[in-house]
Amino acid sequence: MKTTKQLVRFAIVLAGTSFAVGAYAQTVLKFSHTDQQQGARQAGAQIFAKKVAEYTQNRYKVNVFCCGQLGNDPKNIEQLVAGGIDFTVSSTGSYAPHVDTLNLTMMPFMFDSYEQGWKFYDESKWLKAQFDKAPAKGFRFLATWEAGFRCMTTKEQLKTPADAKGKKLRTFPNEMMRWMLEDMGFGVQIMPLPEVYLAIQQGAVFGQENPIDTIYSNKFYEVAPYVGLTRHNYSPLPMAISEKTWAKLSPEDQKAIVKAAKDAGDWNRAEVKANEEKQLAEMASKGAKIITPDVNAFRDAVKPTYEKAKAKWGSDTDAILADAAAVRKALPVTKK
Repeated sequence: MKTTKQLVRFAIVLAGTSFAVGAYAQTVLKFSHTDQQQGARQAGAQIFAKKVAEYTQNRYKVNVFCCGQLGNDPKNIEQLVAGGIDFTVSSTGSYAPHVDTLNLTMMPFMFDSYEQGWKFYDESKWLKAQFDKAPAKGFRFLATWEAGFRCMTTKEQLKTPADAKGKKLRTFPNEMMRWMLEDMGFGVQIMPLPEVYLAIQQGAVFGQENPIDTIYSNKFYEVAPYVGLTRHNYSPLPMAISEKTWAKLSPEDQKAIVKAAKDAGDWNRAEVKANEEKQLAEMASKGAKIITPDVNAFRDAVKPTYEKAKAKWGSDTDAILADAAAVRKALPVTKK
C-alpha cells in the first residue's frame, strides 16, 4: 500500500515537472515599434503574434512593445542588429543608415495609389536586390506592411511651398526626406515620434509629416489642426527580424514566421487603405481642417531632390525610377 502511494506521488511530481519543462521550452520574442496602441501597426503586430503562436504550435510567444517603449525607430533597428530585440516594423527610409540605397524609396511623388505602391514593393527587382543586402547588415525583411502616403499636419494652412518658407517641420532621420522638405522651403527638425505632439503643442515646430493612420493614432491634428493632403511620399512599413534570431530558427519555424508576417502584412494593407477616409472624417468632426494643397506646386519645388539623388546614387536612381514608371504605366490613376 505504501509503495502504491509513493508511486502515485512520483507520477504527480513527474507530471508537474513535465508541464514546467514544456512551459519553459516556449521561446519568448520581442517585437518593438513606435506606433500608438490604437494604430494599425500595433494591431498588425498583435495579429502577427497570434499567427506565430498558431503556426509554431505555441513554441514561440511574441511580446509586443508599442509606443517607443524600447526605443525610437533608429534605436529599434540598432537593437535588431545587436539581437536585443527580435522584430520591428518601420518606414523603409528608417533602414537607410544600414542599406544606403533605401534612401531612394523616399523620393517624392513616385506613386499615385496604394495599388501602385503594392505592386512596386512586391515586384520591383531593384528593391528586392536592396532588401537582399539586409542580412549582411544584421537583419532581414519578412514582409511589407502599410502606413500609407505621407501628409502634413501644421498649425496654419499649407497650400503652396510659399506657406512653408521659414517654418520648421518635424520628420524622421532620413537624407532624402531632409532634401525634399528643404526643397519645399521648410526648416527640418529631426525628433523621435513620441516627442512630436508636445513639440508642436509648445511651438518648437510648426508641424510634422506622416501617413494619415499615424497622424490619427497620435492625434497630431489636436495641436496642428490643418491636415494637408500633400501625399508627397508613399511610405509603407517593411517588417524585419534580427539575423541573430533568424539563425536560431529551424527551417520549419522560419517558414512559419515568414507566413505570419505576410498574413499580418496583408491585413495591414487592407486595413490602412480602408480606414483612410474614415479617419479623415473623424478628424474633421473633431475640429481638423482637411486641406487639399496645390500638389503641382510641391512637385515643381522638389525637382532638385531628384537631381541630388541622381548625383549621389547614379544608376540606382535610374533603376528605381524605371521600376516606378513601369508600375504607374501598368496601373494608371485617373487624376480628378
